Amino acid sequence: MTRFLERIHRGDLLVADGATGTNLQRMGLPPGLPPEVWVFERPEAIRSLAASFVEAGADIILTCTFGGTRLRLRESTLAENIIELNRRAAELARQAASQRPAVLVAGSLGPTGLLLKPYGPLTPEEAAAAYQEQTKGLVEGGVDLLVIETMFALEEARAALEGVRRVTDLPVVVSFSYDRGTRTMMGVKPSQVISTFLPLGVDVIGANCGTTLENMEAVIREYHTAAPEAILWAKPNAGLPEMGPDNQAVYKVTPEEMGAFAKQYIEAGARIVGGCCGSTPQHVADIVQAVKSNE
Repeated sequence: MTRFLERIHRGDLLVADGATGTNLQRMGLPPGLPPEVWVFERPEAIRSLAASFVEAGADIILTCTFGGTRLRLRESTLAENIIELNRRAAELARQAASQRPAVLVAGSLGPTGLLLKPYGPLTPEEAAAAYQEQTKGLVEGGVDLLVIETMFALEEARAALEGVRRVTDLPVVVSFSYDRGTRTMMGVKPSQVISTFLPLGVDVIGANCGTTLENMEAVIREYHTAAPEAILWAKPNAGLPEMGPDNQAVYKVTPEEMGAFAKQYIEAGARIVGGCCGSTPQHVADIVQAVKSNE
């Protein structure tokens, strides 16, 4: 049994990290530039951000590979270097995690940016092959688990899971983004995610990004009602973004508020909590304080 599953099965509450993209933008990542570019150009920044989440008390840190498929990076020079990109990103996260040996590294796999047929040009096999390639690099880099995240369509998430399983039997989280309250942009309901992916042997079902902290709680409750036995993951944005005077997104939910809601997510059935867009290391530190103060 893997370290991740050992901790889950003994009943641990785990805290995942915060945002990658929005924090890198604060560190100087130009708007529109894929964060994955910095894996090679500014690896010290990628490692430093991951280390800051470790210092904040996170149990799980994600790799800087949200857009790390050949399909997502098809207009970038990185497209022909996918395995090395993902391997290197995993190695950087592994180096940051070494500050605390118990910290787990999760390989992040996000949407391809293309719709699957009949809504778009992509076939399930093309999508699965792209995720297979990405997973190969992440596994070679030493990840402990894989997180298929910010999904909105059942078909793409199934293809991602197929691609992952062609490479490894490491634990898998499947996390959807509910940007229409408790529905995804494609109309997927939490109960559909449960009924689709639990029978496929997924270890954790989750939700990330989305809209408000209140809506995230509603999604977790729907998951828990549909499958009380499911291990659940909640990683919301720090609220909805507003444009600041410097034309950058501003997230106004405070670290204290994130911590308070993390406790509510656990009461609703979540076992792993963290933050998504706009969540800083201080948000993560307050989540850790809120959910682990009695341990």
